[in-house]
Amino acid sequence: MEQMDKDFLLELLSTPSPSSMEMDIQKKWMNYIEPYADDILTDHAGNAIAVLNPQAEFKVLLAGHCDEIGLIINRIDEQGYLYVQKVGGVNPKAAVGMKVTILGYGKTLTGVIGVNAQHHGGIKGDFELEDLFIDCGAKSKEEIEKLVQIGDLAVYKREPEILMDRYISGRGLDNRTGAFIVAEVLRRLSKEKLNVGVYSASTVNEETNMGGAFFAAAGIEPTMAIACDVTFSTDYPNVNKSKYGDIRLENGPVLAKGAPINRKINMLLENTAQSLNMQVQYELTPSATGTDADMMRRTGRGVPVSLVSLPLRYMHSPVETASFRDMEEEIELLVTMIKNLTGKENLNPLED
Repeated sequence: MEQMDKDFLLELLSTPSPSSMEMDIQKKWMNYIEPYADDILTDHAGNAIAVLNPQAEFKVLLAGHCDEIGLIINRIDEQGYLYVQKVGGVNPKAAVGMKVTILGYGKTLTGVIGVNAQHHGGIKGDFELEDLFIDCGAKSKEEIEKLVQIGDLAVYKREPEILMDRYISGRGLDNRTGAFIVAEVLRRLSKEKLNVGVYSASTVNEETNMGGAFFAAAGIEPTMAIACDVTFSTDYPNVNKSKYGDIRLENGPVLAKGAPINRKINMLLENTAQSLNMQVQYELTPSATGTDADMMRRTGRGVPVSLVSLPLRYMHSPVETASFRDMEEEIELLVTMIKNLTGKENLNPLED
């Protein structure tokens, strides 16, 4: 992966983008991809969409959501401590002792999630996020309310780290890596002569309601759509591979198999991987994928969808970890498949 690509990825990962507050990251995403796109589209949901070859009848929609999980302020006590609820699938045990960035209406400020000292009994048994609190150093409710109000959002204060020049770790790789991948696919395809239109969408709200993907697909009316998300790697200690499968970093992109997935799109991906001598992995999505693919599939008269995922360790924690090699291979897989499309492909599973 080139340094320019890494710099763009690090910029995305360093930008707070909790679900419903993706504006800053979308502006950075659009600024990066605009020189390579024939058109840039936005919508009232907050999606940012870069387009190549917009005149083509056959449209390929790639969707990678840019929002991350976060916290929302729901109560301020008289001493100035903040209490929060989840925005997306936050693990309360991972939140203990973390620093947070609060995106306050008055200013952005730092807080810490307080921990009962082990000398005083520590934290015992099961607990919920609502049992924790944020300390910003305020002395009173009156003082903190000049900066923070109910409904303001927060994310973990955690900058991305590169591990052994091989992996990247940090918060919100789910799924700013997907927004990065769809942009890179379009950038590299901008040098090619294409038979199809390409719509790379940095979608919003996936962690909370998946509304962004629905509005993107409803507006574009694609011929086919591919969600680019992350999936659970199981290559670290204490994971039950018998139950959750064997997914490993640096073993290639992960294709989904299950009822929502169009088999013909998967066949195109598999044939492309074979031509590149690229290994792919598989995950099962028997009834739903839990990703943007589910919403895109339900738009219009129904959209054929597939899901290509990046293996990810430590999902929904402040130290999510993924491989640069897997990202590069996913980009190469999608670029090669799309540039070889004729625009005549029939994705109806009942027709030859």
